[in-house]
Amino acid sequence: MSDTLIRVEDLCKIYNPGENEVRALDHVDLEIEKGEFVAIIGQSGSGKSTFMNMLGCLDVPTSGRYFLNGTDVSTMKDNQLSVVRNREIGFIFQGFNLIANLNAIENVELPLIYRGIDRKTRHKLAVESLKLVGLEKRMHHKPNEMSGGQQQRVAIARAIAAEPPVILADEPTGNLDSASSREILEILKNMHRSGKTVILITHDNGIAAQARRVVRIMDGKIESDTINESFEQEEVL
Repeated sequence: MSDTLIRVEDLCKIYNPGENEVRALDHVDLEIEKGEFVAIIGQSGSGKSTFMNMLGCLDVPTSGRYFLNGTDVSTMKDNQLSVVRNREIGFIFQGFNLIANLNAIENVELPLIYRGIDRKTRHKLAVESLKLVGLEKRMHHKPNEMSGGQQQRVAIARAIAAEPPVILADEPTGNLDSASSREILEILKNMHRSGKTVILITHDNGIAAQARRVVRIMDGKIESDTINESFEQEEVL
């Protein structure tokens, strides 16, 4: 049985087809195995954000195919993609995207409600995931009662609570100071060590260097795909 979790074949995304067309993605091929820790790096306008939207099932390609967990999602309609996102992908965003009037537990429980998980189970999952990110003493605090680093940890707990196959982190340290950034990257590394597949989108070489594999994108094409030899090799727990 294949361990390939993500397979992208000849993926293109074209905006404004015709004379002034923009090829945001230009015949991209990529495979990511289960349990990998991959950074996708590129500067503004490189195509990395478009690629993230494809991988996260937030958009569909103009042409090419995208297989997620063996399923071709590249031709799915919006409502089908919504189901895939909810079940297969845990999102961590630069802006946290927390609901201001909900406390930490309630924020983490929200996607579990959409998955139809009963109240008792989702409360248990939310508490467990908040403990994993070190927020057992902040569970009843609202976002405005927490630091940026703590808010991002709530967002990570929300992403991992339902144990999705893919964790997709889009510039997760972009709004944080250096100390909080190190904490968040350490949490992502721990998730990888425990066997999760982590995809980190960034424009920062220093952040990308924290991952085991670095995929560099430029002008809509994959420019390089390298293994980070200095990545700390640790046994999966």
